[in-house]
Amino acid sequence: MAQLISPELRARLRELRLLARRGAGGDGLGQHASRSRGAGLEFAQYRAYEPGDELRRIDWKLYARSDRYFVREAERDSPLTAWAIVDASASMRQADAARPDWRKLDAAKTLAACLFELALRQGDRFGLLALAGAAPAFVHAGLGPRQRDRCTLELARLEAAGDWPDAATLAPLWERVRPPAVVLMLSDFFDDAAVELALRLAAARREVLAVQLLSAEERDFPFAGGHRFRDPETGAERRVEAAAVRRDYLERFGAARAELARRFGAAGVDYVEYVLDRPLDEPLRALFASGPTHVRDASSVA
Repeated sequence: MAQLISPELRARLRELRLLARRGAGGDGLGQHASRSRGAGLEFAQYRAYEPGDELRRIDWKLYARSDRYFVREAERDSPLTAWAIVDASASMRQADAARPDWRKLDAAKTLAACLFELALRQGDRFGLLALAGAAPAFVHAGLGPRQRDRCTLELARLEAAGDWPDAATLAPLWERVRPPAVVLMLSDFFDDAAVELALRLAAARREVLAVQLLSAEERDFPFAGGHRFRDPETGAERRVEAAAVRRDYLERFGAARAELARRFGAAGVDYVEYVLDRPLDEPLRALFASGPTHVRDASSVA
């Protein structure tokens, strides 16, 4: 855990709160009334047991009648589960020459770990989905420090490889990420299938927060002379004279980012752009420190 969240970043988390969209009104984000469990709370519902649930919450009388495990849920108000969906495709290996040991995936891992810390502090359930290739990693939603440790251990194992998984591979996601849920998607969103997943989740009543992770070199294109660029997922290569293509690249890349912001904004997805040379708490503060504006540039947050 200490490897993912520095002491300085951990201290800044104290100022943040997990936020959720107000129920039926849709009038922006405000802190949800966190799902809480324990003596004295009103019984809400039964649900099927999931790995990570505390054994003491199993209703053993119901098990004796049904031969199935169910847990009792109690709540103060709206139940909430926070999910981190981490893009672990090959493009997330990208880093900058100035800091080659700090990749997009490293930033995504730390942001996901911060989400788990916020959920843990507020008594919310949380889980992890890491998506790449044919074998996504799932950690079922759960509660408490042990659940946090399960999720961060899976993050520590995660390496960027392959391409975005197909629809059949993603099918179990819809059973596990159930509404109401807050979903933090961490991706460079270079694959349109990742964008479509965020839009589908939002359309299916999941509260989607999207952080687009970019390298400083992708943002600035600071290259000179002849360069060979290679797509890490397809292997396609292109040789260019950097000075000759720089203006066109910056215009096209800026237009693509603006279009992504437009699509997310139209769907009600809160969108933050984060570049690897910026402080890592900026996207967190943009999403969790105050009410959102639907589209934000984390670098503009003071």
